[in-house]
Amino acid sequence: MGAREVGLPERVPSESGLPSRVTIWEVGARDGLQNEQTVVPVEVKLEFLDRLAGAGLTTLEATSFVHPKWVPQLADAEELLAGLRRRDGVRYPVLVPNERGLDRALAAGVAHIAVFGSATETFAKRNLNSTVDSQFAMFAPVVSRAREAGLDVRGYLSMCFGDPWEGAVDAEQVVRVGTRLLELGCSQLSLGDTIGVATPGQVERLLAGFAGAGVPVDRLAVHFHDTYGQALSNTLAALRLGVSTVDSSAGGLGGCPYAESATGNLATEDLVWMLDGLGIEHGVDLDALVTTSAWMAERLGRPSPSRVVKALAG
Repeated sequence: MGAREVGLPERVPSESGLPSRVTIWEVGARDGLQNEQTVVPVEVKLEFLDRLAGAGLTTLEATSFVHPKWVPQLADAEELLAGLRRRDGVRYPVLVPNERGLDRALAAGVAHIAVFGSATETFAKRNLNSTVDSQFAMFAPVVSRAREAGLDVRGYLSMCFGDPWEGAVDAEQVVRVGTRLLELGCSQLSLGDTIGVATPGQVERLLAGFAGAGVPVDRLAVHFHDTYGQALSNTLAALRLGVSTVDSSAGGLGGCPYAESATGNLATEDLVWMLDGLGIEHGVDLDALVTTSAWMAERLGRPSPSRVVKALAG
């Protein structure tokens, strides 16, 4: 049964100041596949990216230049980028952890990169072998060199709401660390609920903290995991406060290889369904996206966790 047979959600525009358009930052090919137990062939990844672009997604995080020892699923980064059929109007950012990763990204001819930091000490140690403060010594040359080369740089901040080892994370600490990433030269900061424990009240408090620190809301994005079923609620809370870039993963793929309690990302299809119902533009063809995620689920040998995919492709 297809989406057209069921019908799309009734559009009921909200009067609460929601953005008229949302940019969907699709992370399925990178964050979605990085924790797979079996290696996904590069040919499948390339078709996945091409299908996602064909569905209307204009920002596709393609891969990561993290050392293959740590994320073996993305060891084919150079091969993937060399084989990528780039579409006009589509960005293909990649994640880089350090200057070596930047060197690889520059050699591959990328135009957009992202760096990833931690808001908590324990995750900084486990993920970056660093501390919250000393991680900036690693980021600074990456960001400055990338900007000098004309690349756009995004900053990811992990553990913004809760940490599996430290518990709830103080919003002031997140604002302090996130502001430093922006001051380094990142054009945008993505606030990550890495283990999916956030609730809308926490989202409102954190965004208010950034506003109080003078950070324009258009420099912020949100990245929610759905561990406790709160990803859409948290996204709506962020939208109501003016956030207009939302990270999501086609089919709800993904997790964090460094945090075992992290489950899948917010599913792009679930996000699109909500945005459609609110009358918010996004440019994505839901039918094509559902078909793509169902196709990828077959390649991975398991059903998609996205409820919209299950409803429309089941």
